[in-house]
Amino acid sequence: MPLLLAYGVSGVSVDDPADVSDIMDKKHSYDWDFIDESLMQHPDREPVITAWFDDTEESRQTIQNIKIALMKLKAEEQYLTFGPDADFGRLYAETETVDDEDWKDNWKEFFKPTKVTESIVVKPTWEMYDAKAGERVLEIDPGTAFGTGTHETTSLCMKLLEKYTADLENARVIDVGCGSGILSVAASLLGCRYVLGTELDPLAVETARENVELNGVSSNVKVLEADLLKGINYKADVIVANLMHDLVIRLAPDACTHLDAGGIFISSGILLEKRDPVAAAVKAAGFEILEIPEDGEWCAIAAKKL
Repeated sequence: MPLLLAYGVSGVSVDDPADVSDIMDKKHSYDWDFIDESLMQHPDREPVITAWFDDTEESRQTIQNIKIALMKLKAEEQYLTFGPDADFGRLYAETETVDDEDWKDNWKEFFKPTKVTESIVVKPTWEMYDAKAGERVLEIDPGTAFGTGTHETTSLCMKLLEKYTADLENARVIDVGCGSGILSVAASLLGCRYVLGTELDPLAVETARENVELNGVSSNVKVLEADLLKGINYKADVIVANLMHDLVIRLAPDACTHLDAGGIFISSGILLEKRDPVAAAVKAAGFEILEIPEDGEWCAIAAKKL
């Protein structure tokens, strides 16, 4: 990586099987809930660093310089610099010409306007949609953040939000780990008076704020950079959290503290196999379980503060 940086290459992707091993070792309890089995295939494959260049004379010269530098790394004088135990493997570079026309946006063809709840239609910014009577259209550009409404955990949360805010006049909502801000915007479209989204990732905070602005709800939706509810001095009628199961367990006691009596705690991002321990933790935090809807291999929990 320092070698590439030295040649002005900063945008790369790294495919290192050692990263999968670190994840499987679960050095942090919140690292993962679900691993695609394909990631476990071919654990002995070589690490690969991929960089992209425009087809220009300057780029071709840079690529040639990088190839020469890599060859030098394997030369004796460089080997001695790194020590006798250094193992660079094959350490080679190869180039491939690809058609870059719209390649960055190819995924968008799979993201279409979707009616997620009885009233909310989630529409990507680049698609056209004519709203029908009674529909609320939520525009979203996920950017680098999670949350398009098409994932089961997001749709479960949105449906529960619609259900449990229907009878709450001017409800106050906290969206914990708001990602793209989709649930925060949905809460506002459902008539909630004040919505606070919290997100630890500063890039996601920026994306969420852009989506709030895009939907014209910035007057009553705010997004703050925060670790769950740390530093948040605010009580709500509803807290929604689409997180991993470990984080829901960790959040439950604070969620109870930040809810008024009778407040609703909606959580998702929970695999079915993790349902019982999460439900037990939510109950232990001071909630009554109202329902646990399922969708595919995921579930959500709606609970009421006692």
